[in-house]
Amino acid sequence: MGTSVLSLRMDHVLLERLRHHAAKRGMSVQDYVVRTLIRTDFDERFQAAVEETEEFYGLT
Repeated sequence: MGTSVLSLRMDHVLLERLRHHAAKRGMSVQDYVVRTLIRTDFDERFQAAVEETEEFYGLT
């Protein structure tokens, strides 16, 4: 699996909040943001799978 670069521009307040959250978990800001994105992506895919299953079984 290859990697790509994503550049973000954010204000100082948001960056400091991210640094604080990352530090509490012993992570870099980059690792914290990537893990957050991965978790969010998983949650969305999981919810979509649940909805498809419910539709299949006629639960919705």
